[in-house]
Parts: sequence; C-alpha cells; structure tokens
Amino acid sequence: MGRTPPHPEVSQFDLQQVLEALVDPVRRSIVTQLDDAAEDLACGTFDIPVSKSTATHHFKVLREAGLIRQYYVGTSRMNALRRADMDKAFPGLLDALTTPQAKGAR
Repeated sequence: MGRTPPHPEVSQFDLQQVLEALVDPVRRSIVTQLDDAAEDLACGTFDIPVSKSTATHHFKVLREAGLIRQYYVGTSRMNALRRADMDKAFPGLLDALTTPQAKGAR
C-alpha cells in the first residue's frame, strides 16, 4: 500500500456518509472541479477558500465517503473523482450535483 491512503470499496459506500460529505460547499466545489477536469488534480491546484490544513480535512472526508481516490505522483497527492463507482452505488447522484443547472443553483 505504501503512501496511498485507504479507500472504501463500493460495497462499503454509505449514502448518509456521502450526503454528509456533499453538504459542505467546499467539498461540493472539489467534486465539481474534479468532474470538470480533464485529468486528476493535485491537492494544491484546487480553487478553494480554505487553509491547507482545512483542505486536507475536506479531502479526507471525501475520500472516506468514497467520492474521491487519492494517490501519489512523486510528492504530489493526486485526486480522482470516483464517478463510475458512485454511479454504480448511487445512480444519478453525481449527475444531480454536477450538471450545469445544479452548478448554477449555487
């Protein structure tokens, strides 16, 4: 496993935990930025209005809920949206969050 943090399996996803992760606007922003990105993003590249330590907390909540997968490339911790896994567990949930209409409602 090395430096890669643990991630829940799809069978371990809990809807309550996912919804609690998504209730925070900073975490929703992280999810939508990942959805919009053409590739995985390093933690320091997100446009979020919080300190580094607070951002670390938000990434941990998203990872523990199963929304993102984190891994290292050199010294950068990369983040990937687990869209296929979320779509399998909770069809339509991420679409409801990331469609242009949902983004405009914020």
